Amino acid sequence: MSSQRSEVAFLSAALTRWAGRLVAQLSRAPRDEDSGPAGLSSPFEALISAAAARHGLPASLIRAVIQVESGFNPQAVSPAGAKGLMQLMDGTDAELGVTNPFDPAQNIEAGAAYLKKMLNEFGSLPLALAAYNAGPGAVARYRGIPPYAETLRYVERVLGLLGCDKVA
Repeated sequence: MSSQRSEVAFLSAALTRWAGRLVAQLSRAPRDEDSGPAGLSSPFEALISAAAARHGLPASLIRAVIQVESGFNPQAVSPAGAKGLMQLMDGTDAELGVTNPFDPAQNIEAGAAYLKKMLNEFGSLPLALAAYNAGPGAVARYRGIPPYAETLRYVERVLGLLGCDKVA
């Protein structure tokens, strides 16, 4: 149990360092509004670009979250009940005024707003992604990325789509 906790703490710290370098790289690079570093594009590009501009996020970040969350399926529903492209939970929908989570425009706008809120609250991309996936309470409770395999994989997958291919 102790070695598992040590491994989780190591992975959490490594993801935080890794994402810090990624954020520094993204801030120096021109914004990519047409496709992500992994070459992702979708029929939702105009919505992604508009939400990115409104919330001060790279379009590639929103695109990566959508890819990992729903594979660009606007009708996706998770076993936990998360809905739409950015897999919004009912509480988040209500908080952000979403009336139809399957409407790509509402879903992307609310998802981007929530992601920006998590970035502001936690101050780092890996923690914001962990909060987006596991909830802000879990990130606060663990004072870092929660030791949930799903959340660790989620953070790694999103960061990987942004051009980071290993944790170090």
